[in-house]
Amino acid sequence: MNILVINCGSSSLKYQLLDMSNETVLAVGICDRIGIEGSKIKHKPQGKKAITIEGPMANHKDAVSYVLDALVSTEYGVIKTMDEIKAIGHRIVHGGEFFSGSTIITDEVIKAVEECSDLAPLHNPANLIGIDIFKQLMPNIPMVGVFDTAFHQTMPDKAYLYGISYEYYKKYKLRRYGFHGTSHKYVAYRTAEFLGKNIEDLKIVVCHLGNGASICAVDGGKSVDTSMGFTPLEGLLMGTRSGDIDPAIIQFLANKEGISLDQVIDLLNKKSGILGLSLYSSDFRDIEDAIADGHSQAKLAMDVFEYRVAKYIGSYAASMNGIDAVVFTAGLGENNGDMRANVCKYLTYLGVEIDEELNKCRSIERDFSTPNAKVKSLVIPTNEELMIARETLKLV
Repeated sequence: MNILVINCGSSSLKYQLLDMSNETVLAVGICDRIGIEGSKIKHKPQGKKAITIEGPMANHKDAVSYVLDALVSTEYGVIKTMDEIKAIGHRIVHGGEFFSGSTIITDEVIKAVEECSDLAPLHNPANLIGIDIFKQLMPNIPMVGVFDTAFHQTMPDKAYLYGISYEYYKKYKLRRYGFHGTSHKYVAYRTAEFLGKNIEDLKIVVCHLGNGASICAVDGGKSVDTSMGFTPLEGLLMGTRSGDIDPAIIQFLANKEGISLDQVIDLLNKKSGILGLSLYSSDFRDIEDAIADGHSQAKLAMDVFEYRVAKYIGSYAASMNGIDAVVFTAGLGENNGDMRANVCKYLTYLGVEIDEELNKCRSIERDFSTPNAKVKSLVIPTNEELMIARETLKLV
């Protein structure tokens, strides 16, 4: 069965077409700068060279037309007709408390996703646009919604509640939701397979570390705590996000700088984190190069990041009353061995012990712990698209 995976953003549309008989990626690509001058599609078919096509994409419907044309092209396509696509899996960022798992998309599901839009105003409306377009263009194809928040719905109330009046939880559902759930689930279950153990018997801390970063405590295959909260702003220091701060700082900055609360939140989301601390870049690859060149401010930013990661891992070892494996994934987690080593240095008290040579790896599955380590240290590349395709296949 061929399944098309769609990740619709505000000005982009990422896609993968997978043959789920053997989980092969037939084509992958992205439509970029939708609604902006210079829009284009980058398309990579299996066994062929990648191509870039520039063309006007006034809206997401135009972008979808480019995607479908690319998939059936006689020159660089991978299927003959759209009838070969049997289902569509949509990444949806926020499902609130409505969804504890993936679901077939119906009018009722769409309404619930709309109700969650004020919890993810930059993401859910774009996700809904993608759903609506495919509903128009391919009305007879079943669609599945896979939610970033769903995996974390197993968190107990003691983990997701904030220390504010319970009335606000009842009125507005103010609570920790967590994100990157599709990635955390894939990596946790893949870790169990890699180690040859049952997921029910493992206590795993998954570190999804990229420009956006979060950590998840997975006990017996279930998320029991995670670092992102009501929004993706909470938790770790990130590329441009501040992560955890004293909330009083918001009012302090507004008063001192003479700016609005909205402007402070924008600053915390877009001008803080690694960018703000390093005064150099939000890209961890740039930071890595700058550290190698002796850039002290970049080193400081990375020190803060690594320290925060280690603190969260330690807290989750406490919340699960033990830990069997620490797993690094996503762009930074999969590719920066120095960062992994520096984080693991904080964790020797837990029984973490790494092999420096084995840790010299990028984007491959690897156990880089020593034979005597009591806690496994692993790199497991994430694959959210495959997870979405698997969830879709399971439901249709």
